[in-house]
This record gives sequence, C-alpha cells and structure tokens, in this order.
Amino acid sequence: MSGFENSPGITLAHGNSWAGIGTTDIADRFSREITEDTSLAPLATRAVGPGHRATAEEADPYRTCFERDRDRLLHASSFRRLAGKTQVFVFPDDHQRTRLTHALEVAQVAVSVARVLRLNVALTEAIALGHDCGHGPGGHASEDALSPYIEGGYDHAVWGADVVLSPLNLCTETLDGIRNHSWSRPAPSTPEAEVVSWADRIAYVCHDFEDAVDAGVVTPNDLPDIVSKRCGTTRRQQLSTFITGMIDATAHTGRIGMVPEIAEALALFRQFNYDAIYHRAASRAQAQSVVDLLRSLVDHYIATPSLLPAFAITPFDAQTVQAAHEAVTYVGGMTDRFACKQAVVLLDYPVQKLPQGIDTLLAAE
Repeated sequence: MSGFENSPGITLAHGNSWAGIGTTDIADRFSREITEDTSLAPLATRAVGPGHRATAEEADPYRTCFERDRDRLLHASSFRRLAGKTQVFVFPDDHQRTRLTHALEVAQVAVSVARVLRLNVALTEAIALGHDCGHGPGGHASEDALSPYIEGGYDHAVWGADVVLSPLNLCTETLDGIRNHSWSRPAPSTPEAEVVSWADRIAYVCHDFEDAVDAGVVTPNDLPDIVSKRCGTTRRQQLSTFITGMIDATAHTGRIGMVPEIAEALALFRQFNYDAIYHRAASRAQAQSVVDLLRSLVDHYIATPSLLPAFAITPFDAQTVQAAHEAVTYVGGMTDRFACKQAVVLLDYPVQKLPQGIDTLLAAE
C-alpha cells in the first residue's frame, strides 16, 4: 500500500486521516535556537548552528547540533552492539539489563532531571545514550582485560569518546560529557553532563539490584535499613527518591548534586551492590573468565593482524603498537556472543571455560 492521494498534492497514510498542525508556519532550526535560548537556565548549554566539531559541517536546517548528535548515536553500530554486551550478567535472561537498556534508563533518569532544571535536553540525552559506547564485551572486566595493551590503560569513557565515537564527528560538548561521565574522571564541562554522571550511578544502582533480586542473588530485605527506609525497596520508589533528591538540591542551591541524606543512601546502596552482587564469588569467576578470553583473542589478533578489518585498508606488521591498538579496537567492539564464538572458532577455546550461560548456547550451535 502506497498511501492515499489527497489534494492539494499530498499523500496520506490513512484514507480518513484528519491530522494536521493547524498552520503552515513551522519552526526551523534558527528560530528554535532562539526560543530555546530564552527558555533554558542561565548556565544551560546553548545549541549554536552546526556546533563545535573536530571537522566543520553545515548546520542542519531543522535540527539543533545536539539533536543531530543524539540521532547519530542512536543509529551508530557501536550503540546497537550494546544490546549484546554485559551489564551485570553475561548472556542475560530476557528481562535482565544489557548495556543498551542501561543506556536508555540512564537517558530517562537524566532527561527527567534536565527538563525540570531547564537544561539542554538534547545534549543530556546524547551524552546519556553514548556514555557506554566504549565498553568492551563482558562488562567492566573488559577494562582489566584490555588495559595492558593500551598506554595509560583502557578506560571505557575515554576510549568511547576518543576512539569508538570519533567517526561520528560529535560536538565537543557531547564528547566531553561521554569522556568524563565516570566519577573517577575530571568534572565535565557542562551541567548537562554533570546530570548524566549522577543519572548513570542512579540507574545502575537501582536496576542492577532489581536484576539481582530477580535472579535470586539478593532479596529486598537484604538492603541496609537506611537505604530501604529512605529510598524504598522497589525500583520505582528508589528512582523517584534519587531524582527528587537531585531536583531539591538544585532548587535550594543552584548547584547540581543531591540532598545529603539521599546521597548517603545512594552511596550505601552502591556499596551494598558491590559487596553482595558485583564482588560475589560467581561474579569474580565470571570476570576472570572474561579477562582470560579477551586477552587470548587480543594476543591472537596481534600475532595475526591480517585477520583484523583495519588490515585490509592499510596493512601493518604483527606485534606492533598499531597491531595492539587495532586488536583492542576490534575486540573491544565485539558483543559477548561474538567474542566467545571467535575464541572457540579461532583459538579452539574450551567451551567449558566460557562465561556461564553463553557456553550452553554456543555448544548447541
């Protein structure tokens, strides 16, 4: 079906469609930037023309520069591959989070705060969607696995901004927020990025706990009393508490942060997750298996660089810094399943040494 012709010279999706906007006056990018400037908070980040980018571009006629960044990230292969990368559980059950669903939940939390604070929502969402694109397969264990091959170590935030997302030519403000979203990094340069830094922690603390409860690893009654009393035991209660704690703090001080008693509960909640979920014996074993597998893959590609996609463009020698960089780039971009399959196919890696869950899947193929 090709639609329904209607006068004056327009095709409609439905034969009885009535939808319209009541005017032919639409808002182009420039007029929207003017409107946005008057509605944003004084220190919110303004979108200006094509944006500040490493390579200059023409401005889009309708979208602001940060809206373009958001769209580019949404369609990027590195973002799509987050669907196959570990959040907490390697090869999760259908209802458990992946890096992709984590990024979406971070965006939801961050935008909920940014709207109320009159910050730039498009920039906030772009940073949130892209903040974990530098993660390798197998969760944070990939950073331990890949660090020995990169001078200064492998930091998913830095790697994501400077390597993985470089081809997208994103705005400097977007890349800065991605590069510095981790609390161990320097403070980002925009208030929107500061909101994402908080939203990332809020989202993963709440949803990792929910996944662990569903998996039978912990129960809601295991939470420290101060956490359950101040924040509740369900994700809905917890997210509401933390988001409100940020908004209230900013309303009273003009600074982006959190009300102290709620921030204390968030810190205790996070520590509980580390003790009861991330650092439990099964998690440590899973992490070690990921480290062993990824290093085996990287070593193999460094020794045989002709197997790397970059080699077909510009050949390079084995056992070199370039070979190591390209090997890390390739392996770091893999999904959990593809990395495990490559290890089995290329290295005859023992299936029984694969992370629990994916070993059964590959053995059945």
